[in-house]
Amino acid sequence: MTHQPKQAATFMVISMLIIGLIDNYIAVIARDISLWQFQFFRACMGLPMLALVAYFGFGTLRPIRLWAVLLRNGLIALGMVFYFGSLAFMPIAQALAGLFTAPIFVLLISVFAFGEKVGFLRIFAVLLGFAGIIVVLGPNDGAMTWVNFLPVFGGLFYAMGSVATQKICAGENTLVMLAGIFGLQGVIGAVMLTGLAIVAPEAPAGSDGFLLRGLIWPTSLTWSLILLQAVGSLIGVGFLVKAYQSAEPSFVTVFEYSIFIFGPFFAYVLMGQGITVNQLIGIVMIAGAGSLIALRSKG
Repeated sequence: MTHQPKQAATFMVISMLIIGLIDNYIAVIARDISLWQFQFFRACMGLPMLALVAYFGFGTLRPIRLWAVLLRNGLIALGMVFYFGSLAFMPIAQALAGLFTAPIFVLLISVFAFGEKVGFLRIFAVLLGFAGIIVVLGPNDGAMTWVNFLPVFGGLFYAMGSVATQKICAGENTLVMLAGIFGLQGVIGAVMLTGLAIVAPEAPAGSDGFLLRGLIWPTSLTWSLILLQAVGSLIGVGFLVKAYQSAEPSFVTVFEYSIFIFGPFFAYVLMGQGITVNQLIGIVMIAGAGSLIALRSKG
């Protein structure tokens, strides 16, 4: 690995800017179609793009260990189900805060599953991070529901996928990993759409029906936003991978938290979503915990 910190920081900030922009539009998509249809259609758009990139020699779609790629990307795909699902029901700042608890869960998995020794500072970071979760995801009216925990489950599965990346997917090509995520998200979407067609539940109108709505014909706006998501995700994740290839992960991870600037900023500009003082405090606590864990990961 080369160590080019300026390049790595630039790549990561560009990645977070793109993702922070496009993820806001999931709330708009949720008014029209379901999470499952979104994932299926996005996979149908994204996979041919990856095949085209591989055809022109910019990578390969042939995995080294198929089972490892399927396991790792299955965990990531499940994490994204919880994260994307939460965007229909809460502001993006809250959803991102839940997803970015992943470094905390990575540390806990490393301790309890692999016996890694940690010092006082990283223990403090875990406690700070979980306190931040309570602050940022706690409802204003005092009523706690399962919806509040959707992005946290996303962070948990994303963390499991991150550990799997390091442990069993070393050396896999970037295109293989991207194709695995898109493909498995498409499979999850197809399975859920089939199940919904059989059960045929009554789906509420608008965003409330994001998890229960069956297969329908999207509006032209929704088609455009799904395409934007597919292209933007490929570019954004591509920059993310390049960032981690350009410098030490403990350095790069800190710049990943720039999404807490871009996500809420675009949410305010595009959707008029504000951010409360409690949410801001919680985000700072979670970002601080994740950064502390990353910077202390060598010690």
